[in-house]
Amino acid sequence: QAPLVESGGGLVQTGDSLRLSCTASEGSLSAYSIAWFRLPPGKSREFVAAINWSDNSTIYGDWLSSRFRISRNSAQNTVYLQMSRLGPEDTAVYVCAATRQNFGLKIEGFYKQWGQGTQVTVSS
Repeated sequence: QAPLVESGGGLVQTGDSLRLSCTASEGSLSAYSIAWFRLPPGKSREFVAAINWSDNSTIYGDWLSSRFRISRNSAQNTVYLQMSRLGPEDTAVYVCAATRQNFGLKIEGFYKQWGQGTQVTVSS
């Protein structure tokens, strides 16, 4: 599996929306479960959301409200994270990761491929 590449981050204001993208320069993501994690400043990395390769079912972090939604577009070989009603607490580096697993998708150790991340900064 080629390295993962994230895009779509940026500086936004409270209440704005952003859509992050995760793709691979080579190879298909269809056979991989893809997750988004985030690293807030001064905090540990936390699980955001994942989409299962087997049936495209989705799971989200326990702390997460319905503001975020993960989806997959196989034709574009891309997994998206749609984020809405952003607040300063969402400021973080957002990283996507891939695994062949289709269970335990909140567990970081299951992910073998990671992207470099994209910065999301939300101003108050």
